[in-house]
Amino acid sequence: MLFLLIFTGYWIVFWQQYTSLPGYIHTYINAGADVELILITDALVVICLTLFVNYLISKLPAFQAIIFGTLITSLAWLILAFQPTVVGAVLSIFVLALGEITQQPRYYEYISRLAPPGQQGTYMGFAFLPIGIGSLVGGWFGGRVMHHFGEVTHQPQRAWWVISGVGVLTAVLLWIYDLVIKPSGQESRS
Repeated sequence: MLFLLIFTGYWIVFWQQYTSLPGYIHTYINAGADVELILITDALVVICLTLFVNYLISKLPAFQAIIFGTLITSLAWLILAFQPTVVGAVLSIFVLALGEITQQPRYYEYISRLAPPGQQGTYMGFAFLPIGIGSLVGGWFGGRVMHHFGEVTHQPQRAWWVISGVGVLTAVLLWIYDLVIKPSGQESRS
């Protein structure tokens, strides 16, 4: 359960493309931008590059791929922080999607290996817990961060630093978890 709670941070960062990014684009970049078209970038990258990226990282142990993907997804938002344009938004989502396809298949692989024999289905069901919690917390968190940096300090691009920080913290906590807790059986199966 500790792993799932830590991994919620990934989903808080990921969901910002749907909760914070559309308002950010319309308010601070271009009110006439076609956000739906921009958001398609994630699906296109996942569809087109999943097999290739997974081939590239196939030798990487599952948990390291999860940490690496979390880090990539988190740092993707810094592109938008440095280049607050429609192109910057598309590039951020492109890199975010690379992080997603780096960690997501390996995440489910890792979860299935944690399960005792005969309980893989139950464990796989719990694998969706961080997605739900991240969705609930992510909207609130993104709204608070965007309000503070957009309306209070008038530096909306700094919100992406905070959002990236949550993801980097998540990657660090995952790394510590792997060093300290490493569930039994993972050494031989990873």
